[in-house]
Amino acid sequence: MVRESTRQSNQNTARQMEAAHRASLAKGEVGIRDRKEIPILKNFCIERVEPWAKSTFEQASPKTWLWYGFGIDSLKKSRTLANLNLNEIGPELVAEYASERQREGLQISSVNSCLRALRRVLRLAVEWGVLDASPKVKFLAGEHRPRKKVYTSRQLCRSCMMFPWSFSTRACARKNVTASNGRTSTGMRAGTECS
Repeated sequence: MVRESTRQSNQNTARQMEAAHRASLAKGEVGIRDRKEIPILKNFCIERVEPWAKSTFEQASPKTWLWYGFGIDSLKKSRTLANLNLNEIGPELVAEYASERQREGLQISSVNSCLRALRRVLRLAVEWGVLDASPKVKFLAGEHRPRKKVYTSRQLCRSCMMFPWSFSTRACARKNVTASNGRTSTGMRAGTECS
């Protein structure tokens, strides 16, 4: 039982307030209600998220609509999550979903995209009052690959003119600069000098 002050100095008034509070609890007027039924993830995606995303993004931002479509489709087809209630989804099942997507042959960036879609669906459920809180969704590491800049021969010549003290075309040839299909690849970003 939770005890709470009525902030009354008169004992009789405090007892009357307590009795009124207990009566309202017994009638169900204070907020003790039956919980709403939590939907299954697949049904929630079909009935609520997909129509919302379509009406919001199909015309205004087609690429965002395609992203939602890919994410929702992957959630609906998931053997791990599709038939679970939204409140049953926790960090352990999220990790299992990520491994399921990897077993299907998806790259890390695609798996992370699916995880982002799951996180968005769960946060929409919280925003719309279906869930009280959403679980933490942890992404896979190693998504970013190193950059590789391919210079055109024109850009390389311009760099040679801008930085004559640091390299010349002969020096670039000695530093494993390779040419393919009329383009020269140095592995450097544009605007950086060869040392």
